[in-house]
Amino acid sequence: MPAPILYRKRIIPAECVLLKDDQVLYQDEEIIVTGWHSLKPRKDLHHGFSCYFLKEGCKVSKFYREDNSLLYWYCDIVEYDFRPESNTCIVTDLLADVIVYPDGFVKVVDIDELVTALNENLISEDTLKKSLCSLSRLLDTIYSGNFDRLKMPVERFIRNE
Repeated sequence: MPAPILYRKRIIPAECVLLKDDQVLYQDEEIIVTGWHSLKPRKDLHHGFSCYFLKEGCKVSKFYREDNSLLYWYCDIVEYDFRPESNTCIVTDLLADVIVYPDGFVKVVDIDELVTALNENLISEDTLKKSLCSLSRLLDTIYSGNFDRLKMPVERFIRNE
């Protein structure tokens, strides 16, 4: 199966970006693993790897600094829109995110953007519910000590490189 063409769609700010430089390293019917460099130069984030969990409503990324040290794990709540006729996958960021730092500290961010998006009619109530339910499942996975299951596809690829 040929690698899909990936797009990242954001609600705030409204944009849809072709991830033209992302490399699809592995894919099956449940996950897509990619390697990438930061789209916009930043002092802290340089490159990373991501695993798109196609049936779980999240994307888990390992963020690295330029010196190849771990910055943190970044978990996006997302939804996937596959378009088989063009072999594309549009990954819509549903705003809520979770950061897991190397010391294990967990931080939930951008919940306020969900409220803004709902108030400005950028998302529906159903999308808000979907985002919050996916966030809840992700946090349950992390807090129950099972985050390694979500990290594993990225870690497996990095070890085999």
